[in-house]
Amino acid sequence: MSDLATRDRGALMFVPRSPFLVWLNLAITLVVAAIGFGLGFAQGVSAQTVILYTVASVAVLFWVLNYIAVVFEARQERVVTAKEDEAAEPRSAAGARGLWRGNRVLIIVMALMLIAYLILAASLPGFRTVPNLIAFLLLEGIMIFAFKVSRVFVHGRSAFIGLVVLGALIVISSFAIHGFLSGANIKAVLLFAAFLGIACVGQTLVALLGGLDLSIPFVIGAANIGLLYLIGLGVPSWLALAIVLVIGAGIGFLNGVLSYRLQGQALILTLGMGFSVAGLTQILTSIGSTFSGNVFGTVPPWLQNLAAMNGVTFGLQVPPTIFLWILLAIIVIVALRYSAYGRYIYALGGNRRSARLMGISEFKYWTLAYLISGCFASLTGALLLGWSGGGFIGVGDPYLFTTLAAVVIGGTSLVGGYGGYGFTIIGVLVLQVLSSFLIGIGLKYEWQQFIFGLLILPMVALYGRAPHIRSQI
Repeated sequence: MSDLATRDRGALMFVPRSPFLVWLNLAITLVVAAIGFGLGFAQGVSAQTVILYTVASVAVLFWVLNYIAVVFEARQERVVTAKEDEAAEPRSAAGARGLWRGNRVLIIVMALMLIAYLILAASLPGFRTVPNLIAFLLLEGIMIFAFKVSRVFVHGRSAFIGLVVLGALIVISSFAIHGFLSGANIKAVLLFAAFLGIACVGQTLVALLGGLDLSIPFVIGAANIGLLYLIGLGVPSWLALAIVLVIGAGIGFLNGVLSYRLQGQALILTLGMGFSVAGLTQILTSIGSTFSGNVFGTVPPWLQNLAAMNGVTFGLQVPPTIFLWILLAIIVIVALRYSAYGRYIYALGGNRRSARLMGISEFKYWTLAYLISGCFASLTGALLLGWSGGGFIGVGDPYLFTTLAAVVIGGTSLVGGYGGYGFTIIGVLVLQVLSSFLIGIGLKYEWQQFIFGLLILPMVALYGRAPHIRSQI
């Protein structure tokens, strides 16, 4: 009885029963912490910050490694009990064909990464360096580890892979790029992640229902120049912001109504709506001006402080937008997990017919998701105005791709019913850290788009083969 109690307590606290695994995890944790400790001092980070991050990383990494070990032990027990069934499987599964069937996604990922590396090395002479080669080999090894270990996770496999890739990118970037872990660079990464994360709130909700909103970048651009235009007309800045948010929500509501009535056409419909909104906004704001698509004026100081790199939050040299994103993320994650709205979103995305039979209004939650998407797209456009200091209709163009990429890389299913905003946050951070790394090694924007595209393909293949997805298609 005491043995059983010890086992249950160990599983609850994520402590492996094998002392060897505990010591191994502790050794790995201390090695990683020592590397981070040395890197922090080498890059001139203050001693208090280095110690704080080292202690936090030791606690988190040791817990994660123990959790993985506990999962492996549980899996090993199941494997031992099912050994007779496995012995009865045909031997034809072995060999090259069995290797391909069991690891096709991993093989595709490694092949795409190799292709990307070879193209970069062939096209950019400055890329042919030993550190870049070592970084590539490390990333390949980490991807193998992530895919293999992720098989023990029934749910959240893509999220686990995303977390591992995120950690790998941070470690590799800190070695390959001087000053990557500096306070200024971390602040810049988090600020741009906040912009993208806020824009992705609506895209995540829409994707959970099985829809897509391609009007987001156009609403961002329209809100960006529309807000400055209203301020230039003499409208109080707080009222102008409220008007822009309401108009953005109205555009989202119209997207929701039309896409609901024209089922299956959400992609084309929202794209067309986005072009219309952007065009109409340019027409209205360019009346009496020779500059179409650009609005010049004075951005209110409070908006500049909210989103600029030199923004201050209660005396801290951190832009308030970062804290705003953290607050919104907590609200959205909690709402999706514990509220009736969140449960109904997952129910409709998983099986619309069953949800309707339960009395859930598909029209209500579909239009509400698009309304929220339009509102948060407008908020993103307003925040980007505070960051840039000027209105530009094309400021939202990068978000056409990155909002979808963050949702996909995080692991939220584009056919609905699986995922969440927590997954999207992982995708946002992966994209921003990867973007910072690519910029740090001297790659231009088009190369970043190429790498991002290669990153999306295996993630789609990963969750696209899951049983719960196949059963819906």
